[in-house]
Amino acid sequence: MTQDELKVMVAKAALDYIPAGSVLGVGSGSTVMKFIEQIGINKVPVAAAVSSSNKTTEALKSIGVNVVDPNETQPYDVYIDGADEVDPNFNMIKGGGACLTREKILTSMAKKFICIVDKSKLVDTLGKFPLPVEIIPMAREQVARTLRALGGEPVLRKDCITDNGCEILDVHGLKITDPLALEQKINQIPGVVTVGLFAAKGADIVLYATEEGVKVLKRS
Repeated sequence: MTQDELKVMVAKAALDYIPAGSVLGVGSGSTVMKFIEQIGINKVPVAAAVSSSNKTTEALKSIGVNVVDPNETQPYDVYIDGADEVDPNFNMIKGGGACLTREKILTSMAKKFICIVDKSKLVDTLGKFPLPVEIIPMAREQVARTLRALGGEPVLRKDCITDNGCEILDVHGLKITDPLALEQKINQIPGVVTVGLFAAKGADIVLYATEEGVKVLKRS
C-alpha cells in the first residue's frame, strides 16, 4: 500500500469526527487535502470551518464549505490536522507546510485536537524531522545564533514566505527529549513568531493509517 493510499484511508476515517452543526477547525498539508477531498466526495455536511492556511481556505471553498474568520467565532469542538512527527506522549512537530503559527492558533481554540497521519509519522523521540521555527525576517541571524547555542543547526527554508509574511528556519540535529521545555524556550527568543513544537497543546486523539487499517490512539 502506498503512502498516498494510507493518507486517503486515514482521511476517510476522520470524517466520523466532523461535529454536527458546529464549526470545524481544519489544518493544512497533504493529508488534510485528502480529508477535504473526502468531505466533498462523501457530501459530508460542514456547518462552517476555520482554516489554517490560504490553500486550505481555497480547498474548503471549492467544495462549498463556508470559511469564517477565527476572530468572529467562539472556541469550537474539533480541530483536525496532520503532523510531521508524533511521539508516544502525543507531542508533535508541525510546520513542514509553513502554516505552524495559524495551526497553533486554531489548536488553542479547539476543545479537541485530532491528528491524522500515516504510520511513518510515529516516532519514539521527536527531532529527526527538522524543527520549523517561524521568524520575523529582521531577527533571522540572531535567532539562528540562539538556536545553535541550543544544539541545533538552523537552515533558512529557501523560497518560503509564510501566509503571515515571515520566514522559516528549519533546525536540524535536535533530539527532543523534553518537547514542552524546548517549546517554551524557543518561543521566548525575540523575533520568533512560534516554533513547530506542539507540546503545550498536543493531540488528544491520533488516527494513523497502516496496511491493516486505521488505528486510534487516545490520551488516557
